[in-house]
Amino acid sequence: MPRNLDLTALRSFVTVAEVGGVTRAAGQLHLTQSAVSMQLKRLEESMGLSLLDRSGRGIALTQQGELLLSYAKRLLALNDEAWGRLTSDDFEDTIVLGVPHDIVYPHIPKVLKRFAAEFPRVKVQLVSSYTLDLKQKLEQGKADLILGTEVNCPQGAVSVGSACLNWYCAQDGRVWKKQPLALAYENRCLFGQFAIEALDNASITWELVVDTNHAKTVEASVSADLAIHACLCGTQSADWDVVPDEAGLPALPEFQITMQKGGSANPILTDRLADMIASAYAHQAMPTRSQHLQAI
Repeated sequence: MPRNLDLTALRSFVTVAEVGGVTRAAGQLHLTQSAVSMQLKRLEESMGLSLLDRSGRGIALTQQGELLLSYAKRLLALNDEAWGRLTSDDFEDTIVLGVPHDIVYPHIPKVLKRFAAEFPRVKVQLVSSYTLDLKQKLEQGKADLILGTEVNCPQGAVSVGSACLNWYCAQDGRVWKKQPLALAYENRCLFGQFAIEALDNASITWELVVDTNHAKTVEASVSADLAIHACLCGTQSADWDVVPDEAGLPALPEFQITMQKGGSANPILTDRLADMIASAYAHQAMPTRSQHLQAI
């Protein structure tokens, strides 16, 4: 049956060992001398060991006491670290995290759950918007940390992963056979610009049949086989398929998943959240173009 060491008694034991006497230890611990002596006695009795050599004028540690001292210092240090992290005002704050809506999954919910467990007094405000909007919020000091999707990683940012842009349609869809090609996009969506440019360069006629402010409208339109859509591999709706090769649609570029920090008032928290996000992408990257082609 496991037994538990009394941390309060251990603190008295360590203090006595460091200052060399019960009286001075009591003063440092703001306890009475008899209270410290009682804690030491209780510690020895609970372990069935003699920890202090009281045969001389002062107090010395026995061999068992020396061994316990090493463990006791580490236990108390870990206790103090945990207590400080969970209760210090330094770890009571709000962090604004900006993430484009199409890359919130699969990593961000898991990261936020881990971060909340480590810093229960810190609130993370998740803001979902387009990359350009999030970069503006970062510059304006309205966000502490942002993710983005960009062809090239900008100065001041780091790339945490990459994913290819690909064409998608409804399962068993046929709308891709029609001309002009029907597209569905949100306003100001960066991917739409690349898709249209690629179609123009390939001399493929197109029309924007869905132009909306809401991602759900795009999802519903594509699922209903009213239009096609180009998005990052791994972020498409579950009921979409890759547009068949026979459609002859042009290849699209690979995008970097970028991360950029602002001038946070509490960089320790921002750095820790950034490390968790980078680790999540490193251990389960989104599919690249080569991986995606192998899968299909």
